[in-house]
Amino acid sequence: MKHPIPDHNPMRGQYGPAPARPQHFALSLQDGVATLSLNRPERKNPLTFDSYAELRDWFLALPKSTDVRAVVLTGAGGNFCSGGDVHEIIGPLTRMTMPELLAFTRMTGALVAAMRACPQPIVAAIDGVCAGAGAMMALASDLRLGTPATSTAFLFTRVGLAGADMGACALLPRMIGQGRASELLLTGRSMTAQEGHAWGFFNALHESAELLAAAQKLAASLAQGPTFAHGMTKTMLHQEWAMTLDQAIEAEAQAQAICMQTQDFRRAYEAFAAKQRPVFEGD
Repeated sequence: MKHPIPDHNPMRGQYGPAPARPQHFALSLQDGVATLSLNRPERKNPLTFDSYAELRDWFLALPKSTDVRAVVLTGAGGNFCSGGDVHEIIGPLTRMTMPELLAFTRMTGALVAAMRACPQPIVAAIDGVCAGAGAMMALASDLRLGTPATSTAFLFTRVGLAGADMGACALLPRMIGQGRASELLLTGRSMTAQEGHAWGFFNALHESAELLAAAQKLAASLAQGPTFAHGMTKTMLHQEWAMTLDQAIEAEAQAQAICMQTQDFRRAYEAFAAKQRPVFEGD
């Protein structure tokens, strides 16, 4: 039985504008901040084969966009994302062949890889349910804001699967520690918002009514900063996991030397000398 797992990226080859308007989620762009909202609120925003692929393609296109300088990722209707749709994904997966299953799991992992690889900082605004693939998208973001009601679960084991999904066993221990990650990935239990904040998963908690505005304000402040340098910071945070300290120091010396050649670096000095606030342009 064949099931569609789209593997094309119609945005590849385009430079400059924001990625094409999506079909499976809501998107707005203001002052360099793209707000991407998962938009199936009646089902707590689950993912389908098509929405997985479209999210992957949208993030893959971001490195070529000059319009988007930061991203806010959120969900509609008071929930972030309930993971893969039980009837539209999990049911069909039980009838797939091994090659089809591997194509699917590689596609879901490619979404996380694209989020980590794009230079734009991603701020996740997470309310209510954040489960499965939704928890992984939150984990793949650079900054996470939650609410007191947010419940985050890496619940793969509860459906008979390993906690090793979409990079969870690499990303989560680095975020909250090996012991805590082991507990969440082995038991599938929900992490409360208070635990997540204390453990460093959430950068801050806000009331639900204030969450999106807080995330957009944070993203806007990043979008107004030296975006080339922000992209370098994100790249080095990702790459230095696999480096020794000596390698990391040398890599950062090279990265910073590159940043010192940017016009934003010159603008910052000139603004400081003139006792003005620098206006960064990302070049």
